[in-house]
Amino acid sequence: MSDSELQFRTVRSIGDIAASAWDACAGVQNPFTSHAFLSALERSGSVGGRSGWQAIHLVAEDKGTLVGVVPVYLKTHSRGEYVFDAGWAEAYERAGGDYYPKLQVAVPFTPATGNRLLVRPGPDADTIREHLADALIAMCGQLEVSSVHVTFMTETEWQLAGRKGFLQRTDQQFHWANAGYQSFDDFLAALAARKRKAIKRERRDALAPGIEVHWLTGSDLTEEIWDAFFGFYMETGSRKWGRPYLTREFYSMVGAGMADRIVLMMAKRAGRWIAGAINFIGSDTLFGRHWGCNEQHPFLHFELCYYQAIDFAIAKGLTRVEAGAQGEHKLARGYLPNTTYSAHFIADPALRRAVADYLRGERAYVEAVGHELAAAAPFRKDLLVEKA
Repeated sequence: MSDSELQFRTVRSIGDIAASAWDACAGVQNPFTSHAFLSALERSGSVGGRSGWQAIHLVAEDKGTLVGVVPVYLKTHSRGEYVFDAGWAEAYERAGGDYYPKLQVAVPFTPATGNRLLVRPGPDADTIREHLADALIAMCGQLEVSSVHVTFMTETEWQLAGRKGFLQRTDQQFHWANAGYQSFDDFLAALAARKRKAIKRERRDALAPGIEVHWLTGSDLTEEIWDAFFGFYMETGSRKWGRPYLTREFYSMVGAGMADRIVLMMAKRAGRWIAGAINFIGSDTLFGRHWGCNEQHPFLHFELCYYQAIDFAIAKGLTRVEAGAQGEHKLARGYLPNTTYSAHFIADPALRRAVADYLRGERAYVEAVGHELAAAAPFRKDLLVEKA
């Protein structure tokens, strides 16, 4: 393949691309970059319309064959991203600039790490990935937008973006790693005694009111189940975010398109569903997304979102659980700090310099906090010494 043979274009809907062609680039490791997931967001109205997320996906073709794609959205706000740049927007607009619209390379409303420059495997994959990064910068100029933001990318892509002139940003999430555990008790045995006792007590108290937990996946995901779960999502999301992002139709669509890659942890009491957490299954990772409830019970959130996820990962031989954004309370429950990566191309030189200065200090802070949090890990000190 020569550079002249590679052609780029944009599409306003993922539906304009065959699922098989998109997924040949996206792969199977991460469920969120699949055609089924992104298509469900668009077709359900969760993005598009008046949401402030307008699809403008980047496509690379070699002699008519799709060889690379990037999920790109034209944004008119900074909501639903989990990498916060509203302060940059306010500063730029005070100086007389227009920060919006901007380009966002992301999976909407989904703070989960994965590839963002999606390339069909082959000997030219690295070259195509380089050209996709260049094409994003070109899009910024062609569309006359302020910036391009690539969020929750892999570290390898982050390094590439840095070489291309993107500003580099880091943050922290908390992930659970499976050290070959055969059971939840094996995991508990690796913890310090005080932490182990606390988790046992939380799990016992969470289920004490006669609550039963069910794992629902595949054909279990009926419309009745989605009705119940959407009710939890709306109840909790309305209180937490003010305006939940996802529509009821979204759940039906992902249930129809990728039911075997979803597991709901649903809690039932006195014969009725009272709470639930949704997880997506990757090739080696369980991705926890969001939860909701219509009854408040102590520690039920921890049980459904963290402990049941660990149980499931152990049972299925998965190597890790990513439990979503933020939350230092996860540390005491065996979820350790992990660095997340984003990259930002800013067209205006003055804003670029200001953001670059800010990010230098922020990266140092994130690294220092990560070391501090890792030192507070709940695992037995003798095991930490052995690992070192």
